Amino acid sequence: MNIVLLSGGSGKRLWPLSNDIRSKQFIKLFKRPEGAEEMGETFTGEYESMVQRVYRQIKKTDPEAKITIATSKSQVSIIRNQLGTEVGISVEPCRRDTFPAIALATAYLHYVQGVSLDEAMVVCPVDPYVDDGFFEALKKLNQLASEGTANLVLLGIDPTYPSAKYGYIMPESGDTIAKVRAFKEKPDEPTAAEYIKEGGLWNGGVFAYKLRYVLERAHELIDFIDYTDLYSKYDTLTKVSFDYAVVEHEPDIAVMRFTGPWKDLGTWNTLTEAMEDSTVGDARLDETCSNVHVVNELGVPILVMGGKDMVVSASPDGILVSDKIRSAAMKPYVEDIAQQVMFAEKTWGIYRVLDIEEGSMTVKVTLNPGHRMNYHSHEHRDEVWTVLGGSGYAIVDGMEQPLKPGDVITMAAGCRHTVIAGETGLHLIEVQIGSDISAGDKHKFEMPE
Repeated sequence: MNIVLLSGGSGKRLWPLSNDIRSKQFIKLFKRPEGAEEMGETFTGEYESMVQRVYRQIKKTDPEAKITIATSKSQVSIIRNQLGTEVGISVEPCRRDTFPAIALATAYLHYVQGVSLDEAMVVCPVDPYVDDGFFEALKKLNQLASEGTANLVLLGIDPTYPSAKYGYIMPESGDTIAKVRAFKEKPDEPTAAEYIKEGGLWNGGVFAYKLRYVLERAHELIDFIDYTDLYSKYDTLTKVSFDYAVVEHEPDIAVMRFTGPWKDLGTWNTLTEAMEDSTVGDARLDETCSNVHVVNELGVPILVMGGKDMVVSASPDGILVSDKIRSAAMKPYVEDIAQQVMFAEKTWGIYRVLDIEEGSMTVKVTLNPGHRMNYHSHEHRDEVWTVLGGSGYAIVDGMEQPLKPGDVITMAAGCRHTVIAGETGLHLIEVQIGSDISAGDKHKFEMPE
């Protein structure tokens, strides 16, 4: 099975754990089942994220599945950190909505990965909260597309209540597999109830097709030769959804009914419903607390007393204390918060800002065993590294130097440098000093011979 997972968004609704780099699908809140096979180099620990959970479930259902994640540049590092190097990544140079993203991922599978035009692929959001039966359904969906059941085969979710959050697929019959009669935009709840009476299914954005079908449609709408050409032109493409560009113009569409559990964990209220533990991190609840969940990423304890129907979340980016239902209305308040991203998972490890002052920033850096930063320089800042633990070596302007706890390395602005962790990993304090400290002040170079 070829499956493309769509990963996007900055995730304001799950602040302070989500930010412009770490979207909701990367937050580690779900207990890994005992005995679960590790799926990547850093896929370890008691808790897993949504993307790790979905990846594990796919591989459990189909060990030979080829998984590709369609995402933005800003998410590549955290995907590599959480899933390792085996997963394919189709990188969008910029946001251009779902049709260009899916066209680019389809071109990536064919032109880069060598997948035949006659093979089928499944497109699915990266963050559904489902059981393993969902992925058995995706295998069936893939099979239906391979057999030519229709040009597009959609997965319709059997609704459990009249939701105004989803569009509706209206099948021609109540059969498990049926032709699609119509699509309905997101309704109000009374209208949703009428759709359900008529046999309507939630449209969860899950579908399958043969590569040839979407590539032909892409060539009709976009002038490009292959993946490389499409990628180079990506920023000039019109922003358009897959539904508008493809679905609304396609008469041959089938839908397969899915009756298993399916949740969209898009708010703190729905997310905490799926958490097995009421606390993650150092947190304590007294005996009078009821329906309280705490997620604590800070190195200090949190105590909640007498709380009812609350969520408390603390990260380097901020602290949230909210009634669970009210937490769904947090987005406009969070959008007014403008600050430096204080925590990020990189390809090589973890980056946590400890302190920001005028003209300086102090960061704790943890490199995973055997990993390294890019060889790079900064134009507007000096850096000082102090080794806290582990082992490895630094390369500064081509000169290699072994590292041990207590070592201090100083790099002036313009100096090319990197650090490589040994078998036990490496822990550093990095002090950045300069008049213009920003993430954009970084120039990458090839590693010296």
